[in-house]
Amino acid sequence: MLRKIKHNQFAVWLLAIWLLGAICDRIWFILDKSIPAWDQADYLTGTLNYWQALQQPQWFNHEWWTSFWLLSTKIPPLTYIVAANLQNIFGKGLDQATLVNLLGSAILLISVYGLGRQLFNAELGLFAAAFCLLLPSLYRARLDFLLDYPLSAIVSLCFLCLTVWKGVRIQNGLRPATLTEVSKWFWAAAFGICFGLAMLVKQTALLFLLTPLLWVGVGLIRRRQWGSLLQLISGLLLSIAVFGPWYRTNWLTVLTSGKRATIDSAIAEGDPALNTIAAWTYYGKILPYQVSWLLLLVPVVGLLLYWKRLKFRRQKTENGIQNSEYKRQNIESRIDSSPFIWLAVYLLGAYLLCSLNVNKDERYVLPYLPVVALFLAYGLTCWRGRWGYYIRASSVGLATILMLLNIFPVGGLVSQKITQVFSPKAEHYAYFGSLPHAQVINAIIQTDPNLRATLGVLPSTAEINQHNLNYYGALRDFQVYGRQVGTRKQQVLKDTRSLDWFLTKTGNQGSVNETQAAIVQIVERSPDFKLHKFWNLPDGSYLQLYHRRTPTIEVRNQGNSLTPNTQQHQFAITEEPTHEIIRSPTPSNQIVLSRLTLPQKTPPGVAVPVTYEWSGAWEELQSGLVLLKWQNQALPDSKFSWLHDHGIGMGNLIARKSADKFKVIERMAMLPPANLPQGTYTLEATYLNRRTYKTYAIAIPPVSLIIDSQADVIPAPELDLLTQLRVLASTLPQGSKALEPIFAEVARINQYDPTQDYLVQTQQTLTYRLEREPQNRDWAYTLALSRVLKRQVNEAIAALERVTQLDPQNPYAYAYLAFVHLYNWHASAATAALKQARALNPNLPEIQALSGVAALMQGNLVSAWHYLSAFKTSVAQ
Repeated sequence: MLRKIKHNQFAVWLLAIWLLGAICDRIWFILDKSIPAWDQADYLTGTLNYWQALQQPQWFNHEWWTSFWLLSTKIPPLTYIVAANLQNIFGKGLDQATLVNLLGSAILLISVYGLGRQLFNAELGLFAAAFCLLLPSLYRARLDFLLDYPLSAIVSLCFLCLTVWKGVRIQNGLRPATLTEVSKWFWAAAFGICFGLAMLVKQTALLFLLTPLLWVGVGLIRRRQWGSLLQLISGLLLSIAVFGPWYRTNWLTVLTSGKRATIDSAIAEGDPALNTIAAWTYYGKILPYQVSWLLLLVPVVGLLLYWKRLKFRRQKTENGIQNSEYKRQNIESRIDSSPFIWLAVYLLGAYLLCSLNVNKDERYVLPYLPVVALFLAYGLTCWRGRWGYYIRASSVGLATILMLLNIFPVGGLVSQKITQVFSPKAEHYAYFGSLPHAQVINAIIQTDPNLRATLGVLPSTAEINQHNLNYYGALRDFQVYGRQVGTRKQQVLKDTRSLDWFLTKTGNQGSVNETQAAIVQIVERSPDFKLHKFWNLPDGSYLQLYHRRTPTIEVRNQGNSLTPNTQQHQFAITEEPTHEIIRSPTPSNQIVLSRLTLPQKTPPGVAVPVTYEWSGAWEELQSGLVLLKWQNQALPDSKFSWLHDHGIGMGNLIARKSADKFKVIERMAMLPPANLPQGTYTLEATYLNRRTYKTYAIAIPPVSLIIDSQADVIPAPELDLLTQLRVLASTLPQGSKALEPIFAEVARINQYDPTQDYLVQTQQTLTYRLEREPQNRDWAYTLALSRVLKRQVNEAIAALERVTQLDPQNPYAYAYLAFVHLYNWHASAATAALKQARALNPNLPEIQALSGVAALMQGNLVSAWHYLSAFKTSVAQ
């Protein structure tokens, strides 16, 4: 069919194939109005995170690069980065982000064509490229925003580079001359760069390339081809230079998240266990649906007929019938088996390793489908003779029609019957309805235009879930974040007390547990919440948005009405056991505490309700941290006090410019320590600008709070997140038994502040405090914990070194320091810290385990065995 095409025309055909796919895809996206599901929405949000970071890049700033890599801690970010740049050119949105698939298609088609041409001939390469356009699994993946399609493209490019470098190629049945040394070094370097990029798309790239790499490496060692082995190793080292920075920054998260992404997901989805035949035949059974029966059977039949013809010719040759015609056909029929062996190594290795993964899904094996396309293209080109051209042309034509029928709802029942026969389970129509995600986000922003909000999303269906609500909030400049709460029974009450916005749904709730019903009932029936708005959904259910009647944070625009006034304070005792302090605003641009409401007395160790009203210019409010300290009047020592430091509006005021004056009302709770002596406590307040670090004292009216163990407990809202973190950090000296509760609680409160700005507030306020009171051990532990949670390695090490100075007799302090050193791959520094820990308590299992890891990282196998054996013994006891 294509033999008459000139050499330089294959590029035109390849471009035509790409354009056909691009036109179909973009028409589909124009028609489609669907909402991205869980993973898709999560990945799309990742692209916006990188889009935001790339607005003001700092290419030569090491700290900026660290924060850049930390934007995606579990999933490699290359697809996000490419999609972010495309959105920077074409605008933000789903359709713009999916342009990354057009780039992926171009790489995939070129790679598969190159493989076909390298291993067989240009005609076969072109058919294989066309098949990559027409295989159902691949064209469905192109119409989605997932990582597997870009991964297929870059893995195929890696395999092409490795194939060219290895020299596996066939030309008229004879192997040509090998590459020059310069060319081999070039292709080894190209493979290294591409492999590094593949590992930055998804870790599972290794499943597809590991077997070919081992095959090549072992073969080079057996043949003692040390020069080629050096080239391969150099390419792999180059790949580490490409993907290393992200993995070095996030290696611990990648390891710890692996179980949830594989085992937990497999259990939840009911995937077959590895000790069953179903686990190893899963991908084989779905292959006909991935490639369609048409493109599977026609090439297989062609291949079988071709092999039958070859066998017949050999039999005639063996019987002595060797005229010139048979001799010519026999020469043409000689097949170099090395290309087939090479492709089989890739395909079988990928199949086995993917089957070894307990979490099964058809998209996880997309990167081996291009090699399947090469085998199928070879089978299709085996159709020769009078009908060969027509069979090849009709197969490709019918496959194109099937693709169009499966992605566009045309043809009615007739088309459905055709696709069910030739290409079943491949239907992927555009969605023409509408869902109210953008309206939900708009309703929240219209209500609180000056605040960043966190929306508790209680249902979890493909259409309504925390990820796609979060994505639509990110499209609105990250002003609304969607988070799933109410998943743990013991946290339901804290969840409902910590968020102001909740989204519920009638009917199908999706993939939620039984706890979700409890939090839905609380939100819908609690007098603290009101139904703010509702929307009809296409399935006949309702989507309901609830808002707290008295918001935790409230912003009021006062225009320019704040005028100079007297400095007199107003004090009023109400009939309730609370008092209010009202202060008139000052004429300066400084922040003013215009009102303070709190009880007259309270017992120690319980949350105390308090309401602050801050007034001033927007920029000062938005950039402001208030350092609030309640001090015993009779005992000025800092240990007879407590802190209520926080960002104004808890850091949720959006960044923008405004000349108006605003009032920020905070309805919060603070926590006097349980061991406080009884007495009268007064407030000291300092303003700290989080950007310029300028400070000034905030004038405070004569306000006091009496700590009395006999006082009544007054109901209070949830403690602010900074206070909760300080309480958690106070348990760190207890060691490992405190860590699990700490990280469980941190995971909870991170849901309430998706940006984790409370950690930044903690760092800035405690850094200021510790400069003035450097001996406060509890503050040092809290600062260290906040640094670790933000994964600021160097700062965490400095904070933990301070901890070891303030708590020198606690072995856990040195263990924490050693762990961070190990995280940063500084095994020798970790060993020094662990030596001091062992001197204090050599029998702690945690210290033995860390000592074993430190020794292993330094290559000291004897010491590693000793410590790890001691650790196993301690755990067994």
